[in-house]
Amino acid sequence: MHLLIIFLVALLLFGPKKLPELGKGIGEGFRALKEGMKDKPAAAPAADEQASKPPSTPASNSTETKS
Repeated sequence: MHLLIIFLVALLLFGPKKLPELGKGIGEGFRALKEGMKDKPAAAPAADEQASKPPSTPASNSTETKS
């Protein structure tokens, strides 16, 4: 039911000539997103290793003022 209402609103906003172009663009975007998600697991372990390490503290803090 909700999808029907969304489709009708889109039809009123964009018109029948623009809807196929809009659908094609959304489909291409989803396809690119899925392809990007396939590549992500290969790079994820390196990011997990860096995230588990605590950040290193600098030897001298430049925000401190010396008296």
